[in-house]
Amino acid sequence: MSVQDGDTLTALVDRRQIKVRLADIDAPESKQPFGTRSRQSLATLCFNKEALLETQGNDRYGRTIATVLCAGTNANSTQVRQGMAWVFDRYASPSSPLFALQKEAKAARRGLWGDPHPVPPWEWRRGRRK
Repeated sequence: MSVQDGDTLTALVDRRQIKVRLADIDAPESKQPFGTRSRQSLATLCFNKEALLETQGNDRYGRTIATVLCAGTNANSTQVRQGMAWVFDRYASPSSPLFALQKEAKAARRGLWGDPHPVPPWEWRRGRRK
C-alpha cells in the first residue's frame, strides 16, 4: 500500500492496484499547511499494512471511495481525531460520528487545529483555481 496524501492511498486488491479516496474526509493538500504531516500520518497508519476496505462506490476521478481499516484501525476517523483532516461535510452524513471527533480535535487544538486560521482544502483548492 502506498500513500499519496492524507486522504488518498493505493491498495493492492486481487493483484491489481486501486486508488482509494477515504470517505467523508478531506485532508490538506500537499502544498497547504499540514499537507505533509497529514500524508505522513496516513502513511504511519497504513503503509505496508493489511487493509480492509468498506467501499461506497467511485468518485468522478474513478477512485474507490471507502472507509479504510489498516491493521484494524479506522484510518478515516483517526485522521480526523488527530487533526490531520476535516470532515468533508459536503459528503458526510449529518449524523456521522466524524463530526464529534473533529469537534474534539478542534477543542484540543490537535494537528491543523493548532493553526489560528486553518483553511479547509476545498476552499484552498477554490482559491488556487481563481
